[in-house]
Amino acid sequence: MTHVLLLSGGLSTPSSTRLLAERIAENVASLGETEAVHYEIHELRDSAHAVVDHLLTGFAPSALAEVHEKIRSADALVFVTPVYSQSIAGLAKSFLDTIDPQWLEGKPVLLAATGGTERHQLALDYAVRPIFTYAKAAVVATGIYAATNDWGDPRSAAALTARIGRATRELAGSMLESGGNGSGESSRTTPTTKAGEGGDFSSPDFASLLRAQGIEP
Repeated sequence: MTHVLLLSGGLSTPSSTRLLAERIAENVASLGETEAVHYEIHELRDSAHAVVDHLLTGFAPSALAEVHEKIRSADALVFVTPVYSQSIAGLAKSFLDTIDPQWLEGKPVLLAATGGTERHQLALDYAVRPIFTYAKAAVVATGIYAATNDWGDPRSAAALTARIGRATRELAGSMLESGGNGSGESSRTTPTTKAGEGGDFSSPDFASLLRAQGIEP
């Protein structure tokens, strides 16, 4: 069984962030063709005090350690955060600061965010995606941003549904590439390059580069 963990960074109950996480979860559940896809939504607000304790002491309380273990063992992650002041929410960023980047290496990840206006949608690419890229996670190309209008206006709501569908299909493809184990190890073999066939990427020193251009340093 494939396990997908959704992390929701909403601060209120209920929240549009949780609503978006649930919409994505519905699509995630329908991804399985040959085997069931199990999903779980974790509210980061439930770990808020534990996150602060971990940041102050360097040790994860047992409740937070359980969430960390779920992240390590999940086949894929969905990370949903509110956007405040054109950046990731403070709780969501603090939670990510408690994660060892090695846990995310090669793991398929779908990123999503909510905000009051469409003007903040680029925050997904400049404030959220770099965090997961640094950890070498396999982040899918399509991010999901939901503004206030996306919940009420029929045309905007239809566009949001389409983005969710496209992003979850990309997540399914990424999980298939990684073998469904969250390890990021693709079943495709990468050809090895022999020395002399473009495999030697060592750079010559600056003096050698000048001599190659007929300039004596």
